[in-house]
Amino acid sequence: MLKNPFKWLYPGMKVKRWLLTSLVGVVVVGVGAVLSAEEYTFISGLGIVWILCGMILIVMGMGKMIVSLLTLFLPQGEKDLVNILYQRRYLERGPKIVTIGGGHGLSHLIFGLKEYTSNITAIVTVADSGGSSGRLREEFNIVAPGDIRNCLVALADAPALMGDLFQFRFSQDSELKGHNFGNLFLTAMVQITDGDFEKAVKETSKVLAIRGKVVPSTVSNVHLIAEYEDGTKTEGEAQIPNSKSRIKHLFLTDQGANPTEDALQAIEEADIIILGPGSLYTSVIPNLIIKGMSEAIARSSAFKIYVCNVMTQKGETDRYSASEHINAILDHSLKNVIDVCLINNNTNIPTEALSRYKEEKSYPVTPDADKIRELGYKVFATDLLGVTDYVRHDSKKLNRSLIKIIESNRVIKR
Repeated sequence: MLKNPFKWLYPGMKVKRWLLTSLVGVVVVGVGAVLSAEEYTFISGLGIVWILCGMILIVMGMGKMIVSLLTLFLPQGEKDLVNILYQRRYLERGPKIVTIGGGHGLSHLIFGLKEYTSNITAIVTVADSGGSSGRLREEFNIVAPGDIRNCLVALADAPALMGDLFQFRFSQDSELKGHNFGNLFLTAMVQITDGDFEKAVKETSKVLAIRGKVVPSTVSNVHLIAEYEDGTKTEGEAQIPNSKSRIKHLFLTDQGANPTEDALQAIEEADIIILGPGSLYTSVIPNLIIKGMSEAIARSSAFKIYVCNVMTQKGETDRYSASEHINAILDHSLKNVIDVCLINNNTNIPTEALSRYKEEKSYPVTPDADKIRELGYKVFATDLLGVTDYVRHDSKKLNRSLIKIIESNRVIKR
């Protein structure tokens, strides 16, 4: 109960005018009811008009009063209210999509998909060992926060400045050089939650008001081990691409590491599961080799899509074709983790862009669709190319193609 209910009538509350409008509407309806009871047709008809006008005033007054009250709690007022209604009423009816991967590829993907559905769960690798994440792992014995941070920002509905803050990287002149504010925030949140990384991610999700969920694939402090074709081995995600030999197999330092319950539940309830895009051996496969993860994906009734990369990656997928990407996944998981492969078939890349990538020994992925079909998978080959400073998936093209595949599958299921 309000101690002083008359505060609603204080100047500047922006409530009185609409309350008065509704009250006037009630009076008009009352007058109209009296007039409509008259025997004369003209007066009776006039009464009905009064009733209609009164009802309009009541609805307008109540509606405006509710909006006036709600917008007090929204930074951008009525604009935010419309966005929230759109998200809650329209986007919540979208399919349940689970994306699995890491790196910039995953965050770019979910940034576009959040305009299609709010039922997104990003299952993110936590095996990063380079840069700010690597340093924080060594010092605080936590799983890598970097890819988690990128996905949280991608799904954020908080003001843009908050996203910029979480992506802010301290300059080389600072004692915090190279560290990212978002990584530090997550690390601090882990300490506050008594070492509970999952809870830290959930609390950070609330701060950024994300649309969907971001969950770590595991909370075990795992590192990657790569075995190469020449018999040598390397430990640490950041070191894996440095070998001159092809990767033969990938392992985790803790082979008994389990997926998080949230990840398993999301996979079980998913309508769609998307693997990639992203570094094959350091973003996608690390999730699949967690004990029980591939089995959960294969068991799921969801429609499973693998998004193949546009360019090969030095030290990971040198000269790999699209079918070789899939074979690498099959070597580390089960056949049923993929239903269809989405590949780029536009190889008309500007010479200038290709020359930059040749210096990095990176080349376009060959879209060998027939070999993929021989493996038993459907293929959706289309133009996904985006060329700016980098050659990568064009975000709009990728999302249009994914939505087309998803909608086609939903129609078939119906």
